[in-house]
Amino acid sequence: MRHAKAEGYDKPDFERALADRGVRDSEAAGQWFAELALAPDGGLVSAAVRTRETWSGVAAAADWSLEPTYSEPLYSAGPESALDLIRSTAPSVSCLVVIGHNPTVAYLASVLDDGTSDLSNEMALGYPTSAVAVFDLPGEWAELDEGSCTLVAFHVPRG
Repeated sequence: MRHAKAEGYDKPDFERALADRGVRDSEAAGQWFAELALAPDGGLVSAAVRTRETWSGVAAAADWSLEPTYSEPLYSAGPESALDLIRSTAPSVSCLVVIGHNPTVAYLASVLDDGTSDLSNEMALGYPTSAVAVFDLPGEWAELDEGSCTLVAFHVPRG
């Protein structure tokens, strides 16, 4: 997931909070997750303020009690570094929610996709704030690689 809409650039980037629309959109994303009955047992969230606030809105609306891992490296990670962070997820985690930043999140979503889903074209049209891609990974986290996942849902929530 890409973080929800953030406020302007009057603060250092890491400290930017969600705009009012971002708060609403994160809650709408949580409601969508709840409708899908997606219940993660792992969370990897950039430590930036806007991603932390996105997690809070999503988790509250989805009724998740999971405490994610807030990752400073994910904040500035490029695609390969972000992929390495995800690959290090414990094998006991069966459903992981990752909330990060563009362009990394959009790039990862496009390269992880094996292209067999009808949703692939929709996702390729853009990955705006709050965009969520849900993938099925048939193997272990450590095996995550380009084209290794099937896109099963794509949604851009607006609250």
